[in-house]
Amino acid sequence: MKWSEISIHTTNEAIEPISNILHESGASGVVIEDPGELLKDREDQFGEIYDLNPEDYPDSGVIVKAYLPVNSFLAEAVDGIKQEISNLISFNIDIGENKVEVSEVNEEDWATAWKKYYYPVKISSTFTIVPTWEDYERVSSDECIIELDPGMAFGTGTHPTTVMCIQALERTVIKGDTVIDVGTGSGVLSIASALLEADSVHALDLDEVAVKSALENIKLNNVEDIVSVTQGNLLSGTTEQADVIVANILAEVILTFTDDAYSLTRPGGTFITSGIIKQKKDIVKEALRSAGFEIDEVMTMEDWVAIIATKPEE
Repeated sequence: MKWSEISIHTTNEAIEPISNILHESGASGVVIEDPGELLKDREDQFGEIYDLNPEDYPDSGVIVKAYLPVNSFLAEAVDGIKQEISNLISFNIDIGENKVEVSEVNEEDWATAWKKYYYPVKISSTFTIVPTWEDYERVSSDECIIELDPGMAFGTGTHPTTVMCIQALERTVIKGDTVIDVGTGSGVLSIASALLEADSVHALDLDEVAVKSALENIKLNNVEDIVSVTQGNLLSGTTEQADVIVANILAEVILTFTDDAYSLTRPGGTFITSGIIKQKKDIVKEALRSAGFEIDEVMTMEDWVAIIATKPEE
């Protein structure tokens, strides 16, 4: 089978919205080529680390790649993707060069291209993300392993915003908590919450592809008795309060439901937000304060920010 590789040269800020556009256009997943990866210090004690080739990365900005099957609708799909990416400018999102290229690859090459980018990564003191095809043995008895298949869409759980959310959940979720995961994507934050012994986790996503992906990953990690997944728009229709609400989505989206999050967070509960580019940190903090939250901590990783806020006790 023939596949088309769509390559977009853009910015770190635009990675998540462009990835979402590609998923909604039918892509089964995305590859992110960020030259910042070349500068990271890596250790091999947590699993296999592949050598990174500088020639695979741009000199500046980032490249987001996705794969679509070659068919009679391909040209129309590519035109739609280009238009939606250009429309991001109206949301004050910097799309950089916005250079879009399309090339054809064989299915065998496509499958191999996916796997060379992913390896087991320890992202916190507790959690290690492991691709499903990798053999991995726990380093310690209290290590929690989250298995993900990058081919099932929405990434491997190692993006800085996801890492910060998981680290925040580690410090926040206690046994017996109820958690709501807004914009669950792959379901990785819901899986982490379940492994941290939350009593129940409600995962929400508007995209039916994300819902399917989350369900598959949740089953893969044997937490389907704890995590439920619902297709829905943010917190609309949700009535039950939670001890912890986590949302790893765009800052612009977070701004639209801070009041809903406040009303659905139990007194003394926590609202964890990420997907926030550094330049938009202050406007999100102000929106959270205006809704009634108190800011406990601001986490930073690369160009991204996560904010941990609490609802005051009554």
